[in-house]
Amino acid sequence: MEVENLQAAPSPATKPLSMTAAPEQYTNAMTTSTSHHGPSSDQPLIADFDGAHLTIGAGVAIFHLATSRTVVCYHSTNHYWFLPKGRRDAGEDSGTGAEREGFEESGYRNRLLPLPLRHRQPQAHNPCIPASPFVTEPVWTQLMPVTRSAQYILFWYIAETLPPDLEASLTQKTAAENGAYQTPAPFPRDTTLQERIALDKEGHEPPRHQNTGVDEEEALYESYLLPVEEAMEKLRGTIMADVVKKGWEAFCVRKCMEEKGVE
Repeated sequence: MEVENLQAAPSPATKPLSMTAAPEQYTNAMTTSTSHHGPSSDQPLIADFDGAHLTIGAGVAIFHLATSRTVVCYHSTNHYWFLPKGRRDAGEDSGTGAEREGFEESGYRNRLLPLPLRHRQPQAHNPCIPASPFVTEPVWTQLMPVTRSAQYILFWYIAETLPPDLEASLTQKTAAENGAYQTPAPFPRDTTLQERIALDKEGHEPPRHQNTGVDEEEALYESYLLPVEEAMEKLRGTIMADVVKKGWEAFCVRKCMEEKGVE
C-alpha cells in the first residue's frame, strides 16, 4: 500500500538512554520521556470519518530481549529505516495485525509483549482474575492522510521475538498449511521476563524468514536486529524512535518490578 511510504513528521530527537543504567533511571526517564526527551502528543481533536474513507493500520517494535536488540527495516531502493507496519486485515484486531505486519515486512515472528504502559483504557471486570499491571496497549497513535478524502490511523505496539519451541511449532504449521500465516499464542500471563529470556539458550539467534512480504514493494525491504541505541539512532527524528525508546524503557521497568516482587 502506498501509504506505507509516508514518513512520520519530524519530531524532537529522542535522547538514547544508556543500556547499562540502573532500573530506577529507566523508571524516572519513562515518566518524563514525552515532556523532556521525546516528542509531545498533539492536542485532542474532533473528527468524523466515514468507514469508506478510513484505513486502520498497526506497526510494531520487535525486541529480542535476551540480547537487547530490536528489529529495524531498511528500504533497499529509497534508502530509509523504519519499523514494520501496515494495514490490518478486515475483521482483524489491531494488535494481531501488528504482529502479522511485523512478520510480513521483517521476516521475524513476534507476539505482543505485556508491559507497564501508561494508557486510558479501563480494566476488564473479572472478579476471578486480578488485574495485571502489564498491558499490550499502543504506545503511540498517528493520523496521516492517505488521499484528500481518506484518513489513515496507525497504532504502534511493542512485541518480542518468539521462544524457540513456539517458533518451531508455528513454522511447522505454516508449512503444513501452504504458507498461511500463523498467529502466535499470547505471552503467558504467569511468565516473568527472566523466565522468558531463559527460554532462549545462550547464542540463540531468532530466525529471519525469507520471502514473507506480500507484494513487490515489501520484497524491497531488508531487516536487521540492531542494538536498541543503534536502532533509535537509525530512526532518529521520527515517532518510531520513541516507539523503540518507550518499549525498551517499559521492558526495563517490568524487569525491575518483577525482581522486586512488585505486583
